[in-house]
Amino acid sequence: MLYSYEVAKLKKRSTAVSRLGLIRRHFILTALGAAFGAAFGLPASAAGAKTILVVGDSLSAEFGLARGSGWVALLEKKLALEKIAAKVVNASISGDTTAGGRARLPALLKLHQPAVVVIELGGNDALRGLPLDMTEANLAAMTQAARQAGAKVLLAGMQMPPNYGADYGRRFQDLFARVAKAHDAALVPFLLKGVADRPDALEWFQSDRIHPTAEAHPTILANVWPELQRLLK
Repeated sequence: MLYSYEVAKLKKRSTAVSRLGLIRRHFILTALGAAFGAAFGLPASAAGAKTILVVGDSLSAEFGLARGSGWVALLEKKLALEKIAAKVVNASISGDTTAGGRARLPALLKLHQPAVVVIELGGNDALRGLPLDMTEANLAAMTQAARQAGAKVLLAGMQMPPNYGADYGRRFQDLFARVAKAHDAALVPFLLKGVADRPDALEWFQSDRIHPTAEAHPTILANVWPELQRLLK
């Protein structure tokens, strides 16, 4: 009887140790998985952080700037400073239009599974004189696709210079608000507020008078941050 009792005790202790080992192994593997994901740029779900996907044009792709000085790169630093568990994927391409972004978005959503999608497109549509109803339709389709994939959406609005005509400028500006309202997206009314509308605005742009200098990009981030922060909560 004593022997049987001791055997039972040993079996019980062995089972407890085995369970404890499994628990420890689970936490170790979880920690290693998060570290591996962060180190090798895996989707946010692998690294335990939310992904912010930025789909934009040259204003977000650091055209004419040193790498790391654009507003998207500054956003990454801001997230780290605020201790927000999120990473940024910058899928912006200089010269891109809403049609291009619409075509690229499904694959980006599948690959990165973002929690938030920032859409910064439309300026090149206007510069090329593309129909505004097409721009609006593309932005609406992108917003719908992102929301159907489970992401929140932030639209970055844009305005055109006065030489494009008051009517055209008003209709272009208004389409961003319509899309945001119709599809429950957050909105930055004017991405370049505090840059393009300054009395000394020319000093804040590169020689092409289209792309802001590096000094302007902290202001651009300041325009984006309040709305983006609300989406991350």
